[in-house]
Amino acid sequence: MKKNYFLLLLMFVTIGFAQIPSGYYSTATGTGYTLKTQLYNIIKDHTNNGYAGLYTTYLTSDVDNFYENDGTILDMYSENPSGTDPYNYTTGTTQRCGNYSVEGDCYNREHIIPQSVFNEQSPMVADAHFITPTDGKVNGIRSNYPHGTVNSATYTSQNGSKLGSSSVSGYSGTVFEPVNAFKGDIARMYFYFATRYENTVAGYSYAMFDGSGNKVFTTAFLNVLLAWHTQDPVSAREIARNNAIYARQNNRNPYIDHPEYVNQIWGGTSGSGDTTAPSTPASLASTTKTATSISLSWTASADNVGVTSYDVYANSVLKTSVSGTTATITSLTASTTYSIYVKAKDAAGNTSASSNTISVTTNSSGTGTATDLLFSEYIEGSGNNKALEIANNTGSSVSLSAYTIKKQTNGAGSWSTGLALSGTLATGSKFVIVNSSISSSCFSPSSANISTTATELTFNGNDAVGLFKNGVLIDIIGTFNGGTANFAIDVTLRRKSTVTSPSTTFNLSSQWDSFSQDTCNNLASKMAKPIEEEVVELSDEIVVFPNPSNGVFNIVLDNSDSPYSIEILSFSGQKVFEKQNATDTVISVSHLSSGIYIAKITRDSKTIIKKIIIN
Repeated sequence: MKKNYFLLLLMFVTIGFAQIPSGYYSTATGTGYTLKTQLYNIIKDHTNNGYAGLYTTYLTSDVDNFYENDGTILDMYSENPSGTDPYNYTTGTTQRCGNYSVEGDCYNREHIIPQSVFNEQSPMVADAHFITPTDGKVNGIRSNYPHGTVNSATYTSQNGSKLGSSSVSGYSGTVFEPVNAFKGDIARMYFYFATRYENTVAGYSYAMFDGSGNKVFTTAFLNVLLAWHTQDPVSAREIARNNAIYARQNNRNPYIDHPEYVNQIWGGTSGSGDTTAPSTPASLASTTKTATSISLSWTASADNVGVTSYDVYANSVLKTSVSGTTATITSLTASTTYSIYVKAKDAAGNTSASSNTISVTTNSSGTGTATDLLFSEYIEGSGNNKALEIANNTGSSVSLSAYTIKKQTNGAGSWSTGLALSGTLATGSKFVIVNSSISSSCFSPSSANISTTATELTFNGNDAVGLFKNGVLIDIIGTFNGGTANFAIDVTLRRKSTVTSPSTTFNLSSQWDSFSQDTCNNLASKMAKPIEEEVVELSDEIVVFPNPSNGVFNIVLDNSDSPYSIEILSFSGQKVFEKQNATDTVISVSHLSSGIYIAKITRDSKTIIKKIIIN
């Protein structure tokens, strides 16, 4: 999970990766399909640990030491790389249950190239380099459909993976599209398969394959894979996975060790390259607004390979980049009119024309911003699935030391002593309190701000719950002294976006939206833990120069082979640039407007903060 820079203590772990065995690629000296055949001869004849042996391999190859860093199974179809995971799997305890009725039931083995393609034959059926642990429900939804870019989704998993109609040029069937953070991982699995099984792949029938043993892929799908390989470079997670599988199978994925091999083999085989810009985004509209933010939606663009992102501009200044067709611009000024438009981009850097331009005026400071903290979500589910969420929409950080949650039992008697809150909650963030026995399929207790068995988190459908400030009730769910009648049992309630202030009078229809029992997927959608970040200065080890008046700046590290991550934030705290596992010595920021920015560079377990002035 990526943590908020201003609020969270980032946990940095120095990970030592095994080296590529000396001389492993010494015979890989050719180019084009000659190089591919040389790689085939290097990685063929791997150790076959059997289909059941995959679960043993996953204990070392697919462990989350990179996002939550909690040791759970790292599943590309459920991992949320930019927030809280919708659910987690513990190694060895929730596999192969055969009951995949909903997401989060169990995990199983996902063949990125379906088993039916090669008739479930060995050794393909048990090759961990392209078989990953995934949620059973999403695995079934993906079925045997090819991976590609989705035009219109018919199913979206809880982490954002999509099934739907294809936007791949010339292919009109159904495709499955993973989230951006894992597109490169999957592309390199396809390139591995095409190489490791070069001697048999020409006989496999699959929508992505062209029936050859050299090129392997149709031009349209090859362009998709090349784009994904480029836009999502090799990550530390992939390197660790490659090493773990090598320890078990005694062969490696060469496209993780040497990403440049991809273009050396396939780069010139798909035509002159992608030079086609996406179509223009359409129907841009404002959906909601406050004094400091504007939420937007638009119609998706089409592209011959696939749209990778949308840039959102306000008054001709880039405000944010998103992968979907909705966005929220924040840190705006009250009672101010903004001219807004959107552009689509693909992995090759081709940019569409601007969408229709809309003019939106933010609310005045007296409307649209909450006057105080308020309850934003209430979960009264099966068993101990009990949770409360508090939102800060005030426009400023709020100290929680004055706030307490109290409960009245069965609509009668006094308020409970109270559960005291602590820390500081940033504006736009959520604070989550759960019953510590909540089911992990609903929400992981370790991801909550408070996990407790206190009476305040044992409410039922007729127990009023109150938010108190300095001992005074400011917000309530239910009716104090309302009697034993249930007002919210077996239900999830979410505060309507039109409610901008807490209320001591509960009105279900006007204040809340209702959802079915154990609907937990929205809980903590913008949660931030109120802990200050610790920053280590490394001015002797990382040097940034010059101030980028020409649109670029240089990063010099004492060991240029070590990858780093960089984030650039505006002075208001908005993230305007991010790159993970970078090795570049030059960073281009030509898209940023003039002003003062903060660059945060992280390498290994250390972080440096630099101020950058763009003239």
